[in-house]
Amino acid sequence: MSAHPHHAAHGAGHDHHDHHGHHGHEDHADHGSLKTYAIGFVLSVILTAIPFWLVMNKTFDKSSTTALVILAFAAVQIVVHMVYFLHMNTRAEGGWSLLALVFTLVLVVITLSGSIWVMYHLNTNMMPGMAPGGSHQMHQMP
Repeated sequence: MSAHPHHAAHGAGHDHHDHHGHHGHEDHADHGSLKTYAIGFVLSVILTAIPFWLVMNKTFDKSSTTALVILAFAAVQIVVHMVYFLHMNTRAEGGWSLLALVFTLVLVVITLSGSIWVMYHLNTNMMPGMAPGGSHQMHQMP
């Protein structure tokens, strides 16, 4: 009798990895290949180099414009990392990984927008004595 019972059931001529199942080329694509990793790496380098170049050459006059462009490149780079390195797509794990990502993004947006909203309103509704130059305003109050 064989030390590996699955070899006896499959026969003598089968490879050791046969018991993992056959999913065709889709399974191989989901685990990535050298080509997909190389594409992801090249895209990541480009998406890092362009914002670096924009900042070093002071391409935009306003720093807020530069910041928005960098944030846009960052968002694209996040998508590149998720697709090429984390292999996230609608087929992976029956779509559950994508659903978990969407749920996480919704929570992050709610948390960030709520925090910004609270901070904005705390700043605008602050007591007059607490605002910059507040001691001057305090003396003018009736």
